[in-house]
Amino acid sequence: MSQTTAVRGFDHYFVPEPSKYPIFGSAALLLFGAGSALWLNDVASGPWLFFAGVAILIYMLFGWFGQVVRESESGQYGRRVGLSFRWSMGWFIFSEVMFFAAFFGALFYARVLSVPWLASGDNAALLWQGFSSAWPTSGPYTPSGAEPFTPMGAWGIPAINTLILLTSGVTLTWAHHGLLGNRRGQLKLGLFATIVLGAVFIGLQAYEYGHAYADLNLRLDSGIYGSTFYLLTGFHGLHVTIGAIMLAVMLFRVLAGHFSPQHHFGFEAAAWYWHFVDVVWLILFIVVYWL
Repeated sequence: MSQTTAVRGFDHYFVPEPSKYPIFGSAALLLFGAGSALWLNDVASGPWLFFAGVAILIYMLFGWFGQVVRESESGQYGRRVGLSFRWSMGWFIFSEVMFFAAFFGALFYARVLSVPWLASGDNAALLWQGFSSAWPTSGPYTPSGAEPFTPMGAWGIPAINTLILLTSGVTLTWAHHGLLGNRRGQLKLGLFATIVLGAVFIGLQAYEYGHAYADLNLRLDSGIYGSTFYLLTGFHGLHVTIGAIMLAVMLFRVLAGHFSPQHHFGFEAAAWYWHFVDVVWLILFIVVYWL
């Protein structure tokens, strides 16, 4: 039985020993950023630096989070540490809210303000022939350029993915209730089902992208619509991937006997993140696909 099942009544604040992982994280981000910039500029060393940064980052994540898990399971964390974890996760999710708010703001500015303004008065004379303020705007196409694109509809794969994410929120809540009731079988099944639904979502989004490029000619360079479409859906897909990885780690911890009805903030943090991703998708589905 994990030591987290014991009632921890102490109120001290645990101070960990000096760690080597922050310097590894800094080096990883430096290599990741520099490698990305060099790779985009066709410098031969770019991919090597990029993947070196990824490898160091993975090492840091496994090492640092593993250390935190061991400290938690050994009973070294009290109420104050748990409270600091909750504040930290709350602020992290708030930063993610602001992250997506900037992208939704860019879409709002382009669709509601910028495009209608460009089509008004004398501005239209400065643009290409046939420019219209109707959304989505296709961008300037020359006679030898690309064919106009077809916007992505809402009631195919996007609607199916909406149902998948809503269902995943239900299965995750069901798993949480299993943990609170100490029903480990329900916890494992609910977590596994949530991870599978997340993987199906990612697979369908990849298929959607292939369909958009091959059949709809909807590309990253398809005007402001294409740019904002891939910006919002792509970053959301990345967040679904990260959330599924977090839940997979929680499942492995559950299988190892971690968590109890009283002490399971690691699970709660991953659940908070997943529900946040669900809410972002609902907003995205309405303003990007539907309206």
